Amino acid sequence: MKKVLLTQLMLAGSLASSGLAAAAEEPKAGAAAPVEMQQMMKTYTPELRQKVMGLSPELKGTIQKLHAAHTRRAKETTLRQIMHEILSEYQSIASALATDNAEQAADAARRLAGHRIPKGGLLAYFPLDKVNNNDLAVLPAMNTAVEGSALKLAEAAEAGDMPKAAAYMSDIMTGCVACHQKFRSVPGVSANLMTPQSK
Repeated sequence: MKKVLLTQLMLAGSLASSGLAAAAEEPKAGAAAPVEMQQMMKTYTPELRQKVMGLSPELKGTIQKLHAAHTRRAKETTLRQIMHEILSEYQSIASALATDNAEQAADAARRLAGHRIPKGGLLAYFPLDKVNNNDLAVLPAMNTAVEGSALKLAEAAEAGDMPKAAAYMSDIMTGCVACHQKFRSVPGVSANLMTPQSK
């Protein structure tokens, strides 16, 4: 029992510590978990806890970095709701680019890149069969495509280079679509409907 609790505390500490410098460090044994992460771990099902504890230290460090890069935390907002907010920011960027409004484009792009972390953190929303080292290893590339491209878009807009800013729109969407294809099925499609027989 003590070993399981110690493992949970080590994971919690590695996922929840803030700051990019701390995120780059290897998790330290026995580190006390922040209250936020303790609460997250309490909400996980036993199956998810087991999956998360089985992740490699490198991947835990990667997830820690992803969380640390976002200073805002949702109290009740789910990942799906945050994805809707990201879509809204993306649409705001498109509107700004179409009307040559560099300030709006930059602000919306920075809000997109700095979205909140959902209630329970990111891992709580992935299908259990995707919570493993292989599937989650794609997160940094997808994060770079979406958030990294949004920050580049903001910089280009602030520099007054609207064509360059517009070019990053497809990079952002490519990252969004890749992540959805990997971790989410088609919205609204029900596994409870029988597939019509082909004629």
